[in-house]
Amino acid sequence: MIKISFFTPFFLFFIWTADALAQTETYLALYKEQLPYFQELISGGQYQEPPLNYEGHPYYQSRTFGEGMLSINKITYTEVPLLYDENADMVVTFHPIYRQKILIKPEKIEEFQLEDGSVFRRFERKDHYSNHKNGFYRILKDGEIKVVLKHYKYTEPTNEIGKYTHRYEAQKQYFYLFNGDFVPINKKNQAIKNLGLSKREVKKGMKSQSLYFSLNREKYILELANIREAKSEPFNGFAQ
Repeated sequence: MIKISFFTPFFLFFIWTADALAQTETYLALYKEQLPYFQELISGGQYQEPPLNYEGHPYYQSRTFGEGMLSINKITYTEVPLLYDENADMVVTFHPIYRQKILIKPEKIEEFQLEDGSVFRRFERKDHYSNHKNGFYRILKDGEIKVVLKHYKYTEPTNEIGKYTHRYEAQKQYFYLFNGDFVPINKKNQAIKNLGLSKREVKKGMKSQSLYFSLNREKYILELANIREAKSEPFNGFAQ
């Protein structure tokens, strides 16, 4: 896989040395040299800023750009300024020439990693999950049985007189994923059944680690997948 690192010089240049005109030609030359790759990323149009009268923000964790990684058409772009808009399910970058937030076409993105190390991958689904949108899911376990997490935000009216008319509300949904099939994880017994495990073997494994579904759902979900993958018999699909 090819790796290209070129966003950060532009990004730092315009933030920290915007008045250093003597360096302009150097950076413009670099930009033109790598323009074909850059155009591959910025073809999604200009990003529309969230309304000022909405409380909170639509982004994953932070509203500030962080240095991340993108995988597009088997090419990995490193040191890319990235934001992930959970409400629109879109990835946003920064245009080094026009100094604008630019959308990246979601269908081009295979995977991206944010500054905190969180990895998101784009998947297709056979069902009609309402929050699927562009199909970006955070990867928690990337084994035979994958554990993925859908982060999403929605807006609702504040119903109050004041500065804000709406607020952003954050939600998330865990899934097991195997051979393109997504299974939502809402209840402990349901998850155990879906993986074809017995309550007895699960209880034994979880007790040794002091894990409880109600107290640490994410670790419990991950450990269930580990228990299933450790079994000698092959996993052929989710039990209904």
